Amino acid sequence: MKTRTLGKTDLRVSRLGLGLAEIGLELVLKREGEAIRVLNEALDAGITFLDTAACYGDSEALIGRAVAHRRDEFVLATKAGHPNSGHSGALWTAELIADSIEHSLERLKTDHLDLIQLHSCCPEVLEQGDVIRALLDAKQAGKTRYVGYSGDNEAARWAVESGYFDTLQTSYNLVDQRARVDLFSEARARGLGIIVKRPIANAAWGYGNGASSLYRQRVRKMAEMGPIPGAPDDLILLALGFTLAHDAVDTAIVGTKNPEHVRANVELVEHRLPIPAEVVAELQRRYDELGNDWFQQE
Repeated sequence: MKTRTLGKTDLRVSRLGLGLAEIGLELVLKREGEAIRVLNEALDAGITFLDTAACYGDSEALIGRAVAHRRDEFVLATKAGHPNSGHSGALWTAELIADSIEHSLERLKTDHLDLIQLHSCCPEVLEQGDVIRALLDAKQAGKTRYVGYSGDNEAARWAVESGYFDTLQTSYNLVDQRARVDLFSEARARGLGIIVKRPIANAAWGYGNGASSLYRQRVRKMAEMGPIPGAPDDLILLALGFTLAHDAVDTAIVGTKNPEHVRANVELVEHRLPIPAEVVAELQRRYDELGNDWFQQE
């Protein structure tokens, strides 16, 4: 699979990454075998970027059990800040972040993370600085190679402009394009690697059951403007093609609990991209016409 260097880091990441919320939150222990197949299928297919979080249920533990022995084959990113059952005490403190990182290392069965990201805290928490210092202390101690911020809107803008972070993970897709307007240019100018979450908009263009009502409303408004000449019939291809067409995007993370979906997504990225530039331009035009007040879904 094609890879990119993640911003100013030296991490090489596949253009398609694997988001691991679903296997941690939805694949219960009796289906652990399926989760293990998802992880190994992804690595076998050339996906080299795995993205999880301390609060994604059993996700970190599943990664540790399934692919710790393949640690040198992938870039490992997790997030800290949302406490899970293993944490106690006040929210968004340096102590919680430090404790979360220690627990993540233990569950993931590794002695270091490639990337630890603050998990969608508000601008006020970022401005206080305690949680950022906790991340930087972990980096200094060799527990993580790089630090990032995962979030949207004003907090993402603050993170980009702060100069503290190596990467930004943020929402971007055909109905959620605010990052193109407000974030990408400044992030690239500062050398941040850009990781896109929700790149297929939860399949909203196909009115997927997992899509938020907000995304479905936006899809309806954009679709009412008529057919898009040259658009692929495969709606996942349309969504992935749109997201990965933006040069600022280093990797786009797609979650699944189905090994067959992993293979299908890799096939699309490897053999059916890019989609026509005219299709991308038309989707951007529709957003620009309709979406002046469409902020990122958080």
